[in-house]
Amino acid sequence: MNIVGSARRHGVADEDIEHAIAHALVVADEADTERVLYLGPDRAGDLLEIVSVRMDDESEFVIHAMGMRKIYEHLLKPLEGNDE
Repeated sequence: MNIVGSARRHGVADEDIEHAIAHALVVADEADTERVLYLGPDRAGDLLEIVSVRMDDESEFVIHAMGMRKIYEHLLKPLEGNDE
């Protein structure tokens, strides 16, 4: 996983980006693009939104990282109350 400069724009440390991806609660491929959305906790447990671009060779480049915005909360709802 490569982290490019634009991913650091919001001050998220590389270690927090890597932690959020490794422990992602949601991984969603964006329709008709090579982008992948990860929602996961940083090392302090705060949720992050991470966007990467997946290349043809399956390598990924993280291009965006910041605290998770409310617009993604609906993606976490199926996880709540899961008694399985």
